[in-house]
Amino acid sequence: MPMPSPGMTAMRYCFTYVLLDERWAFSYSRRRDLLRETEKATRRRGCAPSAPNAGPLRYLFLWLAGVDLRLTLLALPPILPMVRADLHLNEKAVAALTGLPVLLLAAAAIPGSMLIARLGARRALIIGLLAVALSSGLRGVGPSTTLLFAMTFFMGMGIAVVQPAVPTLINEWLSRSVGLATAVYTNGLLVGEALSAALTIPLVLPLVGGNWELSLVWWAVPVMLSTGAIARWAPPLVDHVAANGIRSWMPDWRDPSTWVLGMVQGGGSSVYFAANAFIPGYLHATGHAGLVGPCLTALNVGQLPATVVVAVAARQLIGRRVPLVAAGVLSAVALAIFLSGSTLGLVIGAAMFGFCAAVILILTLALPPLLAPAGGVHRLSAGMFTIGYAYAFLLPMIGGAAWDASGLPVSAFTPVALGALTVVIAGSAHRLLPRTVRPA
Repeated sequence: MPMPSPGMTAMRYCFTYVLLDERWAFSYSRRRDLLRETEKATRRRGCAPSAPNAGPLRYLFLWLAGVDLRLTLLALPPILPMVRADLHLNEKAVAALTGLPVLLLAAAAIPGSMLIARLGARRALIIGLLAVALSSGLRGVGPSTTLLFAMTFFMGMGIAVVQPAVPTLINEWLSRSVGLATAVYTNGLLVGEALSAALTIPLVLPLVGGNWELSLVWWAVPVMLSTGAIARWAPPLVDHVAANGIRSWMPDWRDPSTWVLGMVQGGGSSVYFAANAFIPGYLHATGHAGLVGPCLTALNVGQLPATVVVAVAARQLIGRRVPLVAAGVLSAVALAIFLSGSTLGLVIGAAMFGFCAAVILILTLALPPLLAPAGGVHRLSAGMFTIGYAYAFLLPMIGGAAWDASGLPVSAFTPVALGALTVVIAGSAHRLLPRTVRPA
């Protein structure tokens, strides 16, 4: 009998653990039965189940989830010139194709929260990652403009489901190490960005004969495999719905924390998205075209040290206003250095953009598990993502409009200045941390 392929094995695990009742999926294992009995006992006592030896695996699953969210998303920009030529896309279509996932991160965050409330964060994570893998791979069927946009839409929906699920998983799996767990997850996001952006042209395209459609399929394979691993080995969660009889999923728009966290996250994301969008055009317009590569590399590589800094000093940084305000001020300083015009200033400023944006992202991602009550993390996270990514989608448009209206390249960085100002103002709000925050 032929051995099943890794992809088919991963698919089998995904469907087994998502679509079948867990009592059936785990009935073959006495160890799982014993674990379930232990969980029931801990639920009756009102506490989460413990698994002292599962810590490293849980960190690994969070890191893989982060990698998966960016691996397919950032696989498109390197091949975008080929896609544009083959499908005869104009600039508006290209902008829509690249901006659609970001818009969906805002638009689909609340439906993602509803899915988490109905199925639980673990199942929502698996379903979201499965949607990302399948839709990303199907983008390569064609070439077809309609299919490409449709599958990009579903991929963005999958990502939007996963994002509010992760803070809930951090709260359940690693509630005593929220800061470190968030830094590990964010490191996965950044590594996923770097892998697909750096390896698509020199490695993947030659392996698939220069076919951009197959390169999209290629990057979907590791997502499918890691989803199978998560479905097979990720530990179950406490069912707060069953315990409390509550199926709440809509964010509490009257809660100031929802708005403040959303504005802080949106301001930090605006710094990164605007810098990523306008640095190439600005450098071309100011006679520094040769620095496009170094500056974009500095922007993205500059994010990685932020994960190390926050992981090492999580208890000193997370849940405090001063680090957020300092990151906003440092973003403004980075803008001044970047606009100084010197070669060194351009590269250093770009690296500082990346570092500050990553610090703000990690610090805000860590707050919902610390602020929200058990069973409510997904609601606060969904509200934060809805506000934050909508703000980060709209603010860079101001930069483009300002450049078009004034003809001054420097005006394109208006969103960076506004994003930094937003972080400083929202981060210093007295209502940022209205509840008692447990240690990170």
